[in-house]
Amino acid sequence: MSSLLTEQYADRIREALTDFLPEDEGASGVMRQVMNYSLSVGGKRVRPALTLAFCELCGGDTEKALPFAAAVEYIHTYSLIHDDLPCMDDDDMRRGQPSSHIRFGEANALLGGDALLTRAFGILAAADLPPALIVRAVDALSLYAGADGMIGGQVLDLAGEGKTLSADELKQIDILKTGALIKCACVLGCIAADAPWEQIAAAENFADALGIAFQIQDDILDVTSDSATLGKPVGSDEKNQKNTYVSRLGLARAREEEARYTAMAIEALDIFGDAADSLRAFAGALSGRLS
Repeated sequence: MSSLLTEQYADRIREALTDFLPEDEGASGVMRQVMNYSLSVGGKRVRPALTLAFCELCGGDTEKALPFAAAVEYIHTYSLIHDDLPCMDDDDMRRGQPSSHIRFGEANALLGGDALLTRAFGILAAADLPPALIVRAVDALSLYAGADGMIGGQVLDLAGEGKTLSADELKQIDILKTGALIKCACVLGCIAADAPWEQIAAAENFADALGIAFQIQDDILDVTSDSATLGKPVGSDEKNQKNTYVSRLGLARAREEEARYTAMAIEALDIFGDAADSLRAFAGALSGRLS
């Protein structure tokens, strides 16, 4: 997936992710290696790019929002490390290289994920923004990444394995597991800019629709792509008897739903006028991505 939006912020995001790692000595050095292994392999950087894009769109200083962007990517990366563990999805490859638990062992991978999660909140606290905005950011990240957000979605996803879920039940899982952190990224950008509630509401609506579209496309790629292109094993959803939009709706209908939610995300940006054109293009690029 290529997007001018992600390219615009790529260098600053990459530098920020490295800058906030722990010192390279002793036990911290071991964890730095584990953390950096998963952070440095790239990925789409969707979430930090959205944080910076919404900050800029709402008139904020993107340099001051970089800690918010890095924090949400730390959370996302920890979740991927944990998702790959044998007790979860048991995937041996991530982004074209061995998963963290294959490279460093299960215990160190688990601890590396924990370290990323913990560090994320320290990164928020270090932002050069008014304390009131930092408190709001901590509250948002803990909400969307926790039991009422991403983790809650993972719980529902695991509970649904081997069962036949309705489309509404599947949507609820995806709103939490995938959509919550995307929404958090957008909201953090708005908070960094101290945006009014109307803009925050629009960002939330955009994120809700984009998160579902993003997950549908992931489900589609799991059956239509190949491991070399995707950078991870394909067919794992079927192997783990996961409920997906493809298994529930069929491939053609899943593609229609992905397009519909992408259109909803784009429509949610109307309040911003032409200034949101880069985000509209970004949503379209995610829709057509191949990995």
